Amino acid sequence: MTYEEINEMMQEIGLPFAYHHFAEGESPKPPFVIFLSPGEDTFGADNLMYHSFKQLDVELYTDEKSPDTESRVEEVLTQHNIYYTKTESYIESEKLYEVLYEMEV
Repeated sequence: MTYEEINEMMQEIGLPFAYHHFAEGESPKPPFVIFLSPGEDTFGADNLMYHSFKQLDVELYTDEKSPDTESRVEEVLTQHNIYYTKTESYIESEKLYEVLYEMEV
């Protein structure tokens, strides 16, 4: 997937979103989504790269547990035939829940 395709997919979720972070002072009220590509896995042999898999993290931030909002994100990922792993944590300093979806695209 290209950056543009990922950006369009984020729009389908219907929440405010940004790549990597919002500018200082411009973070919206939760819920919101951050997406980023922290790395890349490649497949190759004989000094040739045959395929590249971009790592994609989609981070959902909410101020309270929100299964409905999580379902919205998961439905969009499923519609795009994306396999993901999901973890959840609470960020005490921000008073926010983070649901992290990790995948390769």
